[in-house]
Amino acid sequence: MRKIGEPSDRKSKAKGTATRNSSSKRLDSRLDANLDRIHEELGTSPDLVVRRFNLRLTKPLAVAAFYLDTVSDKELVDNFIFRSLMSPDLPEPPPGVDSPEAAFRYVCDNALAVGQIEAIADWTAMTLEVLMGKTVLLVEGWDECIVGNTMGGDKRAVSEASTQVVIRGPKDSFSESIATNIGLVRRRIRSPDFGFESIKIGSVTQTTVAMMYIKKIAKPSIVDEVRKRLAKIDTDAILESGYIEEFIEDNWLSPFPTIYNTERPDVVAANLIEGRVAIIVDGTPFALVVPTVLSQFFTAAEDYYQRYDIGSFVRLLRYVAFIIALFGPAAYIALTTFHQEMLPTPLLINLSGAREGVPFPALVEAFAMETSFEILREAGIRMPRAVGQAVSIVGALVLGEAAVQAGIVSPIMVIVVSITAIANFSMPSYNLAITARMLRFLFMLAAGFLGFYGIMLGMIMMVAHMNSLRSFGVAFLSPTVPFRYKQMKDVFVRFPHWSKRYRPGDVAESTERMPPGQGPHVASGELNPSGEKGSEQP
Repeated sequence: MRKIGEPSDRKSKAKGTATRNSSSKRLDSRLDANLDRIHEELGTSPDLVVRRFNLRLTKPLAVAAFYLDTVSDKELVDNFIFRSLMSPDLPEPPPGVDSPEAAFRYVCDNALAVGQIEAIADWTAMTLEVLMGKTVLLVEGWDECIVGNTMGGDKRAVSEASTQVVIRGPKDSFSESIATNIGLVRRRIRSPDFGFESIKIGSVTQTTVAMMYIKKIAKPSIVDEVRKRLAKIDTDAILESGYIEEFIEDNWLSPFPTIYNTERPDVVAANLIEGRVAIIVDGTPFALVVPTVLSQFFTAAEDYYQRYDIGSFVRLLRYVAFIIALFGPAAYIALTTFHQEMLPTPLLINLSGAREGVPFPALVEAFAMETSFEILREAGIRMPRAVGQAVSIVGALVLGEAAVQAGIVSPIMVIVVSITAIANFSMPSYNLAITARMLRFLFMLAAGFLGFYGIMLGMIMMVAHMNSLRSFGVAFLSPTVPFRYKQMKDVFVRFPHWSKRYRPGDVAESTERMPPGQGPHVASGELNPSGEKGSEQP
C-alpha cells in the first residue's frame, strides 16, 4: 500500500505531527520503562489491555503485549497473538536463540499467526498504530516492537443506501469502515491496475484517507493534483469527507458543488472506470469523486441498469424538475406582478379572484411560504424518525390550509410551492438540490423587482458563473461547454452501452472502452420470428 506524498511530504507531515504532540524517539530496550510510559500516556483509557508473560525459549524471556479492545478485533488478538505465543505447539527454537535480538527475530518469523506484522522502533509511530487498533508486542532487552494488524472493533454492517435508493441494481452501500469500503470497490474492479494510496490527515484524529484510481485509465496529471492537494492538508481533525471536500475544492465561494459525493460502491466503480479519482475517508460512508461535471448530479445509478430509453426519459424529467425547482416561484411572481398580459384571460381572472383579499404582494407571499416550507422540511429531518415525517406532512397541510383560510396567501401560491418542493425532491443529488433551494430565493428577488427581465439577467449570470468553474482542471459544464460530440451520449440522454465506445477525454488517459462492431446483431443460427432456425447469412 503506497502512502500519498512519500517520501518528502510524509516526512514533513510526520515531523509537524510529532512537534504538536510529543517528541519522536526510539523505544527503550527495558520492558518496564516502555510499559511505564505506555501507562503514563494511555493509562487513563479504560479500553487499554496490557498482558505480560514469558516466552518458552532456550531460557524464559519476558514479553508484553498491549492493545485497545474498543478498536481491535479481540478474537483475532486472542487466537493469533496470545494463543500463538503461548501454545505448547510453538516450534522448537533453534540453538542460539538466547539473546533479545535473536528472540525478537524468532518471534517475527515463527511465532505469530497474524497475517500482517511490522517491526517499529519509533515511539510516535507505535502509538499511532495502537490507536488504529493494532496490537504491539514488546520484548525485554530490545528497542523495537512487533506490530500485528488486529484492527476491528464494532462497526455497522453493509446495508442499503439511504440517500441514493434504486429499484433495480445493487443494494449495498458504504459503511464507516474504510477497509470494508475498499473491499466493496475491489470486489467490482478486479484489475491489477487498481491504484490505492493512503495518507493520515489530522494531528489529533490521524484519520486514514484513501485515494483510488485505475492506473492505465486515469490521467496522471489529475492523479498527481489530487495527491498534492491531499498532502497539503495540515489540520487537527478530519471527521467526515466534507472536511476533505472543503480543503481540496477549486472554488469555495460557488454555490454549485464541484466535488461529487456518493455512498454507493457501484457508482464509485463506474467513475473509476471512466478515469476519475475516488477519495474514501475512514469513519464516513460517503466517498468523494473528482473531477466532477454538472451532468453527474443529474445521473442516478439506476439509469444504467434499466433500458436506455427508460433511463433517458427519467433523466430528462430530472432536468425539467431542476428548472421547475429553480424558477417555479420566480415565474409565478413575474407573471402576477409584471406580465399579466402573458396569461390567458380566463386564467388571469381566476388568479385575480384567488388573490383578492391577500394583503401582501406576490414576492412577500412567496417568501413567506417558501421559508415556512424550508423550516418544516428541516424540522422533519432533525426530529426523531418516528414523528418527523408525520410532523412535516401534517404541518404543511395544516399550515397551508390555515394560511389560505386566513387570507394570508392565495391557494395558487400553495400549489406553486408544493410543485416546487416535489420537483426539488426528485433530484438524485442532495448537494445540487440544496443549491436549487438557495438560488430559488435569489431568482424570486430578481423576479419581484424586474420580472422576467430579472430572471433572464440572473440566468445569464448563473450560466456565466458555471462556465467559469473548474474541477481539478476540468470544465464544470463539460462536455456541453466546450462542446464534445463523442461525450454527449451520456449527458441529457443515455445512449445504449454498446454505442459508448469512448471514455470522457477530459479525465481519461485511455479513452477507448471497446473495439468497434459492438452492439445487437442477428447471429447465425438465431431463431427467426416463426420460431424456426434461420439459415446462415453470407
